[in-house]
Amino acid sequence: MTDRDQSMPPMSPSLVDGDGDIEVSLRPKNLYDFIGQPRVREQLELVLSGAKQRGAAPDHILLSGPPGLGKTSLAMIIAAEMGTSLRLTSGPALERAGDLAAMLSNLVEGDVLFIDEIHRISRPAEEMLYLAMEDFRVDVVVGKGPGATSIPLEVSPFTLVGATTRSGALTGPLRDRFGFTAHMDFYEPGELQRILMRSARILGVELENDASHEIARRSRGTPRIANRLLRRVRDYAEVRSDGIVTMDIARAALRVYDVDQLGLDRLDRAVLQSLVRSFNGGPVGAATLAVAVGEEPATVEEVCEPYLVRAGMLARTPRGRIATAAAWEHLGLVPPADTVASGITVRAREPHDDE
Repeated sequence: MTDRDQSMPPMSPSLVDGDGDIEVSLRPKNLYDFIGQPRVREQLELVLSGAKQRGAAPDHILLSGPPGLGKTSLAMIIAAEMGTSLRLTSGPALERAGDLAAMLSNLVEGDVLFIDEIHRISRPAEEMLYLAMEDFRVDVVVGKGPGATSIPLEVSPFTLVGATTRSGALTGPLRDRFGFTAHMDFYEPGELQRILMRSARILGVELENDASHEIARRSRGTPRIANRLLRRVRDYAEVRSDGIVTMDIARAALRVYDVDQLGLDRLDRAVLQSLVRSFNGGPVGAATLAVAVGEEPATVEEVCEPYLVRAGMLARTPRGRIATAAAWEHLGLVPPADTVASGITVRAREPHDDE
């Protein structure tokens, strides 16, 4: 981390898109505006209300779940609800214990420190974080060898909000130091539709109800994807129509951007087509499958596979990846007799004019 990163001023939770950042402008500013995740919202409201009544900083909070579900937004909301500043960093940026010590020493009492992808924090920084979370102090080692000296530094009471997409990758000691852990699930289409209608009002987009439903059900249960698709559909509506997003406009735009009726994009379909056509449905290893579609194995495993598995089109077995009957049918092919059936219930696909 550079000196500029370490000396970064606190971020106001009420900051919107002064720099043109549309993503920030669409984020909810309080728990009332946060749509979806009702269980997490209720639990978090109790944690924050209790801390405010006691006049103390809330317990450290761990948010886990797939990307794009609102973990960063919740961190900003926590700071806003407590009336404090938010400092943001990420696990990979904290390569050395000194990086973390510099950030902790600049915290003001009550500040919220948000560490994204906290499971990727370096081991030395993680060990320093243990002491900071429990006793609000850090020990900085000055010098090397026999002459090294440990200098204790007091840290102002703060709340650590950690976000991770892989909670299983967290070490036990770090996980146990969080007073509240919340797991965020994928959103239902109805929740995404409410998010889209709110985003459309903020962006000044005239979005018809059936068009919002169409975009929502192709958004893979993820608000970030829903908002991204809305902006792309808006572009299409403004350039090739009168700016009003209707059902026909939404379908035409999503067809242009290669998002099919189940939310699969070009890479998702490439993975399925390669698995079905080149490997007769599998099993095949992830590395081989990645080479076949011209992507890195990590991209296939972390970007494509989670949704394909959840949609019941891909099965991960000890021998490799297998295409289910649903994958063959989605590609318009007849599955072999011995193809495994999907073990996940997928909503019946609605008829479409563009099919």
